[in-house]
Amino acid sequence: MTVYKQKRNPFRIIILGFAGIILAGSLLLMLPISSMSREWTSFTDSLFTSTSAVCVTGLVVRDTASHWSAFGQGVILLLIQIGGLGIITITALLLMASGRKFSLFQRSTMKEAIAAPNLGGIVRLTRFIVKAALVFELTGALIMMPVFCKDYGPKGIWMALFHSISGFCNAGFDIMGTASKPFVSLTAYKGNPVICLTIPALIIIGGIGFLTWEDLWIHRLHWKHYRMQTKVILVTTALLLVLPAILFFFLEYAGIPTGERILSAFFQSATTRTAGFNTTDLNRFSGAGQALMIMLMLVGGSPGSTAGGMKTTTLAVLIGNARGVFHRQESGHFFGRRLEESTIKTASTILMVYIVLFVSAGLTISRIENLPLSSCLFETASAMGTVGLTLGITPFLHPASLYILIALMYMGRVGVLTCIYAALSRKSQSLSRLPQEKIMVG
Repeated sequence: MTVYKQKRNPFRIIILGFAGIILAGSLLLMLPISSMSREWTSFTDSLFTSTSAVCVTGLVVRDTASHWSAFGQGVILLLIQIGGLGIITITALLLMASGRKFSLFQRSTMKEAIAAPNLGGIVRLTRFIVKAALVFELTGALIMMPVFCKDYGPKGIWMALFHSISGFCNAGFDIMGTASKPFVSLTAYKGNPVICLTIPALIIIGGIGFLTWEDLWIHRLHWKHYRMQTKVILVTTALLLVLPAILFFFLEYAGIPTGERILSAFFQSATTRTAGFNTTDLNRFSGAGQALMIMLMLVGGSPGSTAGGMKTTTLAVLIGNARGVFHRQESGHFFGRRLEESTIKTASTILMVYIVLFVSAGLTISRIENLPLSSCLFETASAMGTVGLTLGITPFLHPASLYILIALMYMGRVGVLTCIYAALSRKSQSLSRLPQEKIMVG
């Protein structure tokens, strides 16, 4: 019985589900039909691309538009959609379509996958997630379609749909490059308000999480009825959008027309945390600007969202706990609600693991490639936060460095604690408590 329960660990189901889809995507992308040249693509490049798509990152070693065929781009878009909504959510959708009932274990796995607060209403929430995603993605595509159709003709329909899904899922993949000018992202539209406002809107909508949208849908504009988590997510997201946008506006975009300056600053603030699109050459940013982006990239989306990385609530809990320490209070609190001690410990652990992984990976890649540490830390922060922004070094890295980034993208999307919980056989239980003794910290 014990062995059976261990095998039915929901965290293992989640990580194995992501791994299985990544491997399947890699095999499909290797096929000659997936490339423009109709030649086989190496397993490393295919695995990297598949991982980046499923983990909604956007880092690439091959230009998506010029290397991959229509079939290959379709595979990438499908992987993005599956990765954005989550493997378990897609599986649950298929089970619902077949009319099958959900077992308690299946409901428990769905709860962990979408970060739901409880098992009650989990099937209804899954339906809401799928419907909301389709509505937002189709709306975004329809808004951008006139712009892309004007520039690319009928192909603009596909481009609008691709970028809408990629934006909503916080993936950052684009199909704008050419064989002579690859990896250009959305730089051609840096002054276009339709693109520069729609893409960030999709990023924000997908990044705040379906649990937040459900709360907003149920309670409309009644702030006092929202869950504490919803309030924390909305406030934290707003601050992480506005404050960096102001800094980018004054520090990095001087000398350009005011309208384009505002669009560029807002776009960069939104995309840096989770998506990976860019309208500006990031190598032109100052050292301070790139350092700011590294810090923003480590903070991802919100729980139950299409984005990966460390959650906005994790940052908020750490700030709330610090505020409590400053005021010599027993614990941190938000909106008249006290934070649980276990939540604070979990947030502290996640931050520690993220910093250790992204710094150690950056040091390792810098040593392997003999590149400046700052550039390598930028790439590892982008991978760990499932962002996808790059200073241009990813396509030229050796396989060993690429596999390090693959591991970071995977852990950033699945969650570092999910990986740890899956590795541990079961929760440690003990009825006794050890004696307590104080230790001075400072």
